[in-house]
Amino acid sequence: MSAASVAIAAPTLSRRFAGFLYGRRGFYLALLLLPPLLWFGTIYLGSLLVLLTQSFYAIDEFTATIVREPTLRTYAQLFRPANLDIVLRTLGMAIAVTLASAAIAFPIANYMARHASGRVRAFFYVAVMMPMWMSYLVKVYAWRLILAKAGIASWMFETVGLSNVLDAALSVPGIGGPSLSSSYMGMFIVFVYMWLPYMILPLAAALERVPVSLVQASADLGARPSQTFRNVILPLALPGLAAGSIFTFSLTLGDYIIPSVVGAPGYFIGMMVYQSQGVAGNIPLAAAFSVVPIVLIALYLMLARRLGAFNAL
Repeated sequence: MSAASVAIAAPTLSRRFAGFLYGRRGFYLALLLLPPLLWFGTIYLGSLLVLLTQSFYAIDEFTATIVREPTLRTYAQLFRPANLDIVLRTLGMAIAVTLASAAIAFPIANYMARHASGRVRAFFYVAVMMPMWMSYLVKVYAWRLILAKAGIASWMFETVGLSNVLDAALSVPGIGGPSLSSSYMGMFIVFVYMWLPYMILPLAAALERVPVSLVQASADLGARPSQTFRNVILPLALPGLAAGSIFTFSLTLGDYIIPSVVGAPGYFIGMMVYQSQGVAGNIPLAAAFSVVPIVLIALYLMLARRLGAFNAL
């Protein structure tokens, strides 16, 4: 075949292939989705399946080797008092961080979406996202210095004459400690700071979609601002609130760096996964602990769906 005939046949074949795809939209869509789905199925779901499989194995107590026989002994270890305390401690912190983030984020997101305009709104979006551009470890260690016994936080309380209030808060059993950097209260502050942008941005996006006409109609019908918020704005903002709470809840459940650097002594789920896999070499127990956040997130999504958080999507 001559070069001229090849040059003529090449666009003809490409046009035929393009015409074949144009007439079969479903095949064209499947062809586009196939590479990312293969990647997702192989790398993510495949590794998750391997993780779940490891959780059904156990460690031989004498040889410290993994016995690759299906068993529930590793899951039974999760119900020991020490491990159950770790799960409840992590769950309590995740719930507290989620509630505090929602309470702080809602007025900020409401102002960004419904009142700020132009440059002010752009400034708020940049200000919210700017902490996310900084190194995670830098922020954690910076907060450790801020919350230290001789840090900026203690100096500010002493300057305004509220050092007694700080000492009283640190003396509360369960949340206090020698200093903010060595207490669950300080850990809670760092968690809220870290995950607050993940709550603000979905909430702002949801509040931007609330029609102004509905708010005006509520006011015209004589509803007070609190009634308008409770009956109009909040139900329509629930999808954004649910999305933000999923971020804050799941990220707190799985984090192991913040509890390792800031806070009182005591393991969290993420720390147990790291210790079991990296230090003790107990991969089945690490896998079993990794399943706990998956189950808790699944239960949370079921509860959110039952409460109608996704009806406005």
